[in-house]
Amino acid sequence: MEKKREKQPPAAKMPSVAYFCMEFGLHENFKIYSGGLGILAGDILKAAKDENLPLVGVGILWRQGYTTQLIGEDGKPYDCFPEYRYDFLEDTGVIVKVRIRGRQVQCKVWKCTEYDNVPLYLLDTNLPENNDSLITGQLYGWFGEERIAQEMILGIGGVRALKALGIKVDVYHFNDSHPVIAGLELIREGMDEDGLSFETAWQKVRERIVFTTHTPVIAGNEVHEHELLKYMGANNGLTYGQMLKLGGEPFSMTVAGLRLSKKANAVAELHGVTARKMWREVTGASEIIAITNGVHNGTWQDSRMIKAYAKNDDLWAPHLEAKREMIAEVLRRTGVKLEENVLTFGFARRAAPYKRGNLIFAKREVIEPLLKGKKLQIIFSGKAHPNDLTGKEIVANLYKMTALYPESVIFLQNYDMKIGKILTRGCDVWLNNPIRPMEASGTSGMKAAMNGVLNFSVLDGWWPEGCIHGVTGWQIGDGYEGKNQDKVDVESLYKVLQEEVMPIYYKNRTKWVQMMRSSIEMSQQKFSAARMVREYYERMYR
Repeated sequence: MEKKREKQPPAAKMPSVAYFCMEFGLHENFKIYSGGLGILAGDILKAAKDENLPLVGVGILWRQGYTTQLIGEDGKPYDCFPEYRYDFLEDTGVIVKVRIRGRQVQCKVWKCTEYDNVPLYLLDTNLPENNDSLITGQLYGWFGEERIAQEMILGIGGVRALKALGIKVDVYHFNDSHPVIAGLELIREGMDEDGLSFETAWQKVRERIVFTTHTPVIAGNEVHEHELLKYMGANNGLTYGQMLKLGGEPFSMTVAGLRLSKKANAVAELHGVTARKMWREVTGASEIIAITNGVHNGTWQDSRMIKAYAKNDDLWAPHLEAKREMIAEVLRRTGVKLEENVLTFGFARRAAPYKRGNLIFAKREVIEPLLKGKKLQIIFSGKAHPNDLTGKEIVANLYKMTALYPESVIFLQNYDMKIGKILTRGCDVWLNNPIRPMEASGTSGMKAAMNGVLNFSVLDGWWPEGCIHGVTGWQIGDGYEGKNQDKVDVESLYKVLQEEVMPIYYKNRTKWVQMMRSSIEMSQQKFSAARMVREYYERMYR
């Protein structure tokens, strides 16, 4: 049960926050998100509404979304980009201009409050008067120039939109590095409108910016050449020397985020250790603290499971209901009828090599008898970026497993929030086996845990904070990092699966349900978006 906590003070007494993010996942039918980053942002907007906090979101209205990714007859994923209309959006009547490649681009501002969220303001260049009307077409689309143009719309356009709307902002929160150009716009304002020097404007801006860093791999953090930024107009009037002081050479968006902010945060305790180590050589960087992500209970937690947990009733009955619904959805989508009484694993996330989606198949002689003998079923889902050929190969290889084990391995195409909800409620176990420490957080496991779906995971991301082995779920390995990590983790995965997970599932239902209850107890407050947002206000915004 939720512990009693102090009521939040009136919103007027709290700092007002503008939360900038490239994507927001509010609902599967509102296709302006790609995955975990966007769903985190959407959950924050919902939690802020629940908590009565003065926060607004700033993003982009992606007319073609991220991608609809399906599997072709050749077994390979292909992408299509339909045009979406959203009649529920409110026209604010505000249009702002951003000069890109020497041309003024007009950005219409829409408002979304459709999903019990605080206001989300979305910029849209899909206007007949724009030559560059498709800048806000495809999320993370195209290549260097277009990505910078999109980040200029978010950053420069976002700051100007808030000003035009008359929204007072005490704190600008940049979720990941995509919004960093907003900091350049705020510096420009200080220099042009208030007559401040660059250094003074920069220091004053720092007092109003906080920054969340995500990707724990240097190569995954975005950089741009200074000449290209200048050509695009992204430097916003700042000189090469000034840009160099902010982002280095080439211009690192993450380095600039660290130098533009008063405080930065990683998204799990372990990620905090990794991030501080990664960026320790950056001079003038803000302190990086750890605020572990959380998920929105109202969106992700099954109401039947909440009710049974709160009443101390049997948890197996609502779990079986959710599992049957999942099995019915799998049948509808694939034509395959899974077995209700067979242990079912879920694995659904972005297709990236470090996530090692195929690790469980490493030793066919071990896993094949379990799959063919109807002792284990696995449901996979995931998407790759349209330009990510390696990611698409991962998807294709996972899909091949459905042909080898047609009654026991499933791949659900076109991964979205709906599939995420179905799997994190209906599976028995949530599998996660990234290469430690490359998982920043891994919020899908939190969603599963809140529904009594037991995590079986490498000690990476959030799981070291939630795992009590054999109580709230199971760990794979002992936190080892280094050579032969695949071999070490595979041996542990198979050992724990065969000696602990399967015997408890098939022979000790009482123990299994006890673990389900411990999982919910561990997760539903500690890893909630409400806790996360309160922590942001206490540790970052005030």
